[in-house]
Amino acid sequence: MEKFARRVVAGIVSCAFAAAAADSDVRGRRAEGEILRVDGDRLNRRVAELAEIGRTAEGGVHRPAFSGEDLKAREKVIAWMNEAGLEVRIDAAANIIGRREGSDPRQPPLVAGSHLDTVPQGGRYDGAAGVLAALECVQVMKDTGRLTRHPVEVVVFADEEGGTVGSSAWVGDLTAEALDAPSLSGKSVREGIAYLGGNPSRLPEAVRRPGSVAAYLELHIEQGGLLASKGIPIGLVEGIVGIRRWTVVVEGSANHAGTTPMNIRRDALVAASRFILDVRRVVTSTPGRQVGTVGQIRVEPGAPNVIPGRAVLTLELRDLEEPTIQRLFEMVRQAARGIGDETGTAFSFTPLGGAARPAIMDPRIREAIAAAAERLGFPVMSLPSGAGHDAQNAARLAPAGMIFIPSRDGISHSPREFSEPAHLAAGADVLLAALLDLDAR
Repeated sequence: MEKFARRVVAGIVSCAFAAAAADSDVRGRRAEGEILRVDGDRLNRRVAELAEIGRTAEGGVHRPAFSGEDLKAREKVIAWMNEAGLEVRIDAAANIIGRREGSDPRQPPLVAGSHLDTVPQGGRYDGAAGVLAALECVQVMKDTGRLTRHPVEVVVFADEEGGTVGSSAWVGDLTAEALDAPSLSGKSVREGIAYLGGNPSRLPEAVRRPGSVAAYLELHIEQGGLLASKGIPIGLVEGIVGIRRWTVVVEGSANHAGTTPMNIRRDALVAASRFILDVRRVVTSTPGRQVGTVGQIRVEPGAPNVIPGRAVLTLELRDLEEPTIQRLFEMVRQAARGIGDETGTAFSFTPLGGAARPAIMDPRIREAIAAAAERLGFPVMSLPSGAGHDAQNAARLAPAGMIFIPSRDGISHSPREFSEPAHLAAGADVLLAALLDLDAR
């Protein structure tokens, strides 16, 4: 069904390109003076200025959610929002919302944004580029006197890297367990929300109803190398993959490493090693863009002269389609049973937190983004997002879309994270044009 939907979307976008080409002579001359462009120098200057907050010796950014650096970055962005004439508030989940009113107060807002927090020793573009691009769009609207019909909101979601906390609050998914979990700042999520000006005891007030947002758009670096490798400046995101994780425990039998014959050992680490290879085999056995990862392993008792009696691993599976994730999991679990039978070990699987539903981006938003890029003369490539984003939650409230710009060498979550200034300006131009197009519709 999803493949059919993608073909339909591709047809819609192709039709949009064909229609645009048919009247390009007339429309191109008429619209030439109407196309608004962002101030790329200002946008990239702000990215560099914001990167000074939490700057590391390697040139990266260390700005974990709920830290002092996170708070300082938010204060700077609020100041820029005030310069752009936005009415700023902080909701109960500590999300910053800067609002520019439209001409029709009955209309729900168009929302664009991302987050400011980073992973430890991260880069300057992940999240921040999306916030500052959205802010630049409303700054241009103010500077040119362009009044939209819908209100426009720029949002800074709290703690995206720690589990899309702020956007989860918008859809009512923040549990007491999540609020009590520790964050990288050392505070609990509950304490961190209060530290940033939210009110964790009044989180229901942060929930937004479906239909209360007209559309949500998010610009983000790709965090992969497809766009950069093909020299394409704009990525049109098909959807955001679902993520499911498990703790996998392998139970064997600890015994003396010198006195236990090889043929009677029940070595948990040997079984775990075979399991890791089988995860790769299963995930790559069928065509598709699904991925699977064993990212952690712990062996007990962990002594050089003791046969490992227990191994604890993590398993993560990602794909755009939930049935594919479930099918892969069943295949992995079946492979584990076979390994257990052959090695005298037992496997158990326990679901982990951090699961996320797949989110297909709205065809109408994708059409608007594609048409905006075509009008501005930027080549476009359709691709999925293998990483989670706040747009995943926003898509449950409203039609949502994402714009990717290239990441040099596909690097992100690193001090070496870099996107060309021209690519960031191009992405912001497309974001601005798409917002105005959606407003007109």
